[in-house]
Amino acid sequence: MQEYDVIVIGGGLAGLSAAIDLSQKGHRVLVFEKNTYPHHKVCGEYLSNEVKPYLEQLGVGLDATNSIHITHLQLSTRQGKSIETELSLGGMGISRFALDYLLYQRALAVGANFQFKNVTSIQFENDGFKVFTDAKTSYTSKIAIGAYGKRSGLDKSLNRDFAHKTSSWLAVKAHYEYKDFPQHQVALHNFEGGYAGLSRTETEAINFCYLTSYTSFQKEKDIDSFNARVVSKNPFLKTFLSRATPLFDAPLTIAQVSFHPKKAVEDHILMCGDTAGLIHPLCGNGMAMAIHSAKIAATLVDTFLKTETPKRAELEEVYQRQWNAHFRRRLWMGRRLQSLLLQPGLSALALSAMVLQPKLLQKLIRSTHGNPIVT
Repeated sequence: MQEYDVIVIGGGLAGLSAAIDLSQKGHRVLVFEKNTYPHHKVCGEYLSNEVKPYLEQLGVGLDATNSIHITHLQLSTRQGKSIETELSLGGMGISRFALDYLLYQRALAVGANFQFKNVTSIQFENDGFKVFTDAKTSYTSKIAIGAYGKRSGLDKSLNRDFAHKTSSWLAVKAHYEYKDFPQHQVALHNFEGGYAGLSRTETEAINFCYLTSYTSFQKEKDIDSFNARVVSKNPFLKTFLSRATPLFDAPLTIAQVSFHPKKAVEDHILMCGDTAGLIHPLCGNGMAMAIHSAKIAATLVDTFLKTETPKRAELEEVYQRQWNAHFRRRLWMGRRLQSLLLQPGLSALALSAMVLQPKLLQKLIRSTHGNPIVT
């Protein structure tokens, strides 16, 4: 049996950021990740600048990644009525293939350990955690951080409420070559039953990622048919799909994407990123929220581990409270915006109002984004 101070389940943005932070603070950290790096993930691949100061504190040099500086947002209805606005903080376009690998390399450099295995169960006993893998090997730690993404078999084993509810959302992502896409823009285009995001990545490829309801998708036989007959009814997306060249052999997909409310602490495990709560992709802030949640968790865990008589109940209560303070309202606003965008009449009226009053769109953007993280 191998012992650690902290075990992180999941090596995405939240898990890797927490591992780097805690390793830099002198703790023994083990990260479990199912897939070796680098690999692609279904993601909008737009990173808000609000987390840039924190990543710099972690020693993660984004300037060397050729990430794209994004300054403007374009939004359109399914009929093609559109508006463009400047993003006050701005952000960068960078693939998860590149960013996760960069974080992984930094985590190794500061002493984090990795096991590329699937975690099958987590048990809390004797004021500590025992983590089991599909290889039937067990590992122990004082702290466990759950950062394994939107949905996992672990959620059912932990008896999380949302895991027993069906979800009607499917996410699809692929990279394309398309020279005509504006260099510094992230675009969000509505279509019947869903919405799609477009942005340029560090390789100059365009990331095309969309979320759609099963009700809408099941009317077609496959992704190609759905893109041609449903997604392309939006004029902007029709132009893109007719002129762009796919770079993946096949799109990546995630089924059963759940936006049901989640708890930030389950069975004494601190949940980070999408594991604690998933913001709707149209808000463009999921990547930054994942990294920010890792900072909150790492800061509190560091204090807990360095306290002579730590109080676990206090750690969990403070983490849940801070998580709610930073993210709960953003998640709520994301659900409201999604509901609005998926109703054709209301979304057209809302967009018309934004054209007349551009500050309204700026206010909506600010409601789903945070301030730069002061380190």
